[in-house]
Amino acid sequence: MSRTFLPGGMAVVATAILLFSIVAGCSTPAQDPLAAKWRVTVNGTTEKVLSIKDLEAFPAVNGHGYCVSTTGFRFGPYRCKGVDLRDIAATVGGIHPGQKVWVSAPDGYLWVFDYDQVEGRGFITFDENLRELPPPPLRIILMYEQDGKPVSYDDGGPARIAIISEKPGVITEGSAWVKWVDRIEIRD
Repeated sequence: MSRTFLPGGMAVVATAILLFSIVAGCSTPAQDPLAAKWRVTVNGTTEKVLSIKDLEAFPAVNGHGYCVSTTGFRFGPYRCKGVDLRDIAATVGGIHPGQKVWVSAPDGYLWVFDYDQVEGRGFITFDENLRELPPPPLRIILMYEQDGKPVSYDDGGPARIAIISEKPGVITEGSAWVKWVDRIEIRD
């Protein structure tokens, strides 16, 4: 049996690369530092500040999300996981007929959902050919996981609005999918 020796420092480098490969493959990714610092202020009859950990403690909602921008770009389809907006609203007194939910981001972007939309009604939906279709039951969630991974900053994370369906291929208007959500307010 013959042995092959690597010259000089090559053995050290090869060993270091091997060890790094093993450790990298076995480790779990560190939590996104933005997610650790992220908070959303929820305001209704009371006020709460929630972290990602707080969101993960709510009952999780899963569904299919798919949206189209006003310029025709499609985003998705995604498998979405998050918290139903009604459950978040319930922590500060809930939402009642006639009220609206204002969702905003630190860049000043704002979207307002009326009571019917929070209940999953009143959306225009499209099929994959962008033909309007009768809307199936929908839910608005504050999504913290997309396709099995935390929502990245580039995709609007650590938490963003998503409009989901149990049925795949249902497309909604992307303007309502607020990115980088930092404030949710229930107003009359």
